[in-house]
Amino acid sequence: MSNGRRAVIVRRPRRSAPEHHGGAWKIALADFMTALMALFLVLWILSTASPAELQGLAEYFRTPLKVAMTNGDRDSASTSAIPGGGPDPAHSDGEQARIDLRRQSRPAEERQRFIDLRRRIESVIRNDPALRDLRDQMRFEMTPEGLRVQLMDTQEKPMFELGSDQVSAAMRDLLRSLAPILNDVPNRLSISGHTDSLRYAGGDTGYSNWELSADRANASRRELVAAGLDPDKLLRVTGMGDRVPVPGSNPGDPVNRRITLEVLTDQAARRLRAASRPDGLGTPAQPVVE
Repeated sequence: MSNGRRAVIVRRPRRSAPEHHGGAWKIALADFMTALMALFLVLWILSTASPAELQGLAEYFRTPLKVAMTNGDRDSASTSAIPGGGPDPAHSDGEQARIDLRRQSRPAEERQRFIDLRRRIESVIRNDPALRDLRDQMRFEMTPEGLRVQLMDTQEKPMFELGSDQVSAAMRDLLRSLAPILNDVPNRLSISGHTDSLRYAGGDTGYSNWELSADRANASRRELVAAGLDPDKLLRVTGMGDRVPVPGSNPGDPVNRRITLEVLTDQAARRLRAASRPDGLGTPAQPVVE
């Protein structure tokens, strides 16, 4: 320059407009809100579901995927190409053994059926004015064999005429109200009669508590069948005499005069049928040829 001064050049970077973020945070927020809504929806459903529905839901999640995909035909998630296969032809090992073990360890569906059955019986008794007073004479118990329903005697309201198999009017009404409910479950039934320890004058050589308990069990069977119970559901009718008193009771107490209806599990029914076979294995005994 003519004046000897140096020019100062200032370079200013151009400011570009900020790039748009594309709204990715909106997608993340939408996913989060959807998951949160689904969570609260599930919690609401669980809070309003009945015990039976909750049990069914638990069973659904306990069912292996392969079982569900085969429509429940196999109780095992084994990849064996031959169902029931295993190195032991007696099936003590392999898939069949696992199936049997799983069946024994999964009584949830049957147990729930017994719970529902008890509730139905209690509801019928509670809602019928003629039977309402008998509620205290009924006892329910869940046993390994099934649902046990005991119909107890009292001095005020006996189930049978004294020393007889003649059914009282109250007992008849009770049995006939139970028949249609018992018909609605697929399980087999066992009926047993019980007496107190009061013996007949002739002792055990004549008509005794053995005959009386068996006759009362059969009288109860006849009332149930007359009310519409399917006779094929009955698997055993027996008399126990005074040999199985109610725990904690005096053998002579009226509470020991009772009829026990037992709704058997499928496994208990199979055992009972197998025990009645000559060889005890559930198949007719074969003659031995030497």
